[in-house]
Amino acid sequence: MWAMNGPAGSTASIEQDAARKQLVAALARIAGGDKSALRLLYRDTSAKLFAVCLRILHDEGEVEDVLQDVYITVWRRAGTFDPTRASPITWLVAIARNRSIDRLRSGAAARSRSLDEAAEVSDDAPSALAQIESTDEHRRLVDCLNELEPRHAAAVRSAFFGGIAYEELARRMNMPLGTVKSWIRRSLLRLRECLER
Repeated sequence: MWAMNGPAGSTASIEQDAARKQLVAALARIAGGDKSALRLLYRDTSAKLFAVCLRILHDEGEVEDVLQDVYITVWRRAGTFDPTRASPITWLVAIARNRSIDRLRSGAAARSRSLDEAAEVSDDAPSALAQIESTDEHRRLVDCLNELEPRHAAAVRSAFFGGIAYEELARRMNMPLGTVKSWIRRSLLRLRECLER
């Protein structure tokens, strides 16, 4: 993990923790039917989620429709959010990405955009690894990653925990893009099997 040094690092860490707690509280209130909490959540997260959707769909009109679906989903599913498993922003970004990908698959978005572009959208929120490192699942995940071939495990870590796009990863590894995608796809299947044991 990265260590925050000095007063600026400490202040940033405190502010991030406060923002996370505020979003967790808002989601709990939304689960109870509090519309004002949904407005607060929208105010604090819509710009980030709009950017995530726009990088996938490349069409502001499509993004606005998807964003509406995202917040309807949040309204309906806020009770399923578990702050011990993910940060609120990670959960929200996952919903936004999934809704955007669904829109691409449905054909509502321009056909010229590839689904591969959606998979390569990186997130500037705290990394997934940072979110789970302190949990028991981190140990299980590390054990399962260690069962993979080292280059495949490195590719998964870089793509999903480091937020590195597949094309950049292929360049760094000096491998064809298709090979890297295939490694990651097969590795994710093996990870899922391992974690379900």
